[in-house]
Amino acid sequence: MPTVEESITIERSTEAVWAFLTKTDNIPAFESQITRIEQVTAGEVGLGTQWKGSTNVLGRNFDWVSELVEFEPPHRSRTKCIEGKLDFEIMYSLSPEDGGTLFSYRIDAESGLGGIFGKLGDPLVERAQTRTVRTNLANLKELLEAEA
Repeated sequence: MPTVEESITIERSTEAVWAFLTKTDNIPAFESQITRIEQVTAGEVGLGTQWKGSTNVLGRNFDWVSELVEFEPPHRSRTKCIEGKLDFEIMYSLSPEDGGTLFSYRIDAESGLGGIFGKLGDPLVERAQTRTVRTNLANLKELLEAEA
């Protein structure tokens, strides 16, 4: 299972970062590859919350439905694709660090991030996804620190 994992320190409290991450409308503000997302379950975000959306990978859009399968506020969450061509899991981990928050993001893709493009495309797509995740984390840091 190919994995992309990156971390960044954000000069905001763990609670503030968590609050931002659990608002569906905030996700496309920093996750550049998400072209559409909506919460399909009613109520507050929590265990079992589902979203449907679309993600752009190397110029191709893929629709998916995901579900929050692990939820430990304000420190950890794991979301799993339950419907779609790209089988993935995304994990968030937050921990206090020097008055701020160390935010770790991990994505695991079942058939490889390039599986839909063929096994030969996996390394290319994985490198591109790593760059995208780094940019997304920098965007998240900028958004949250500008709010302070």
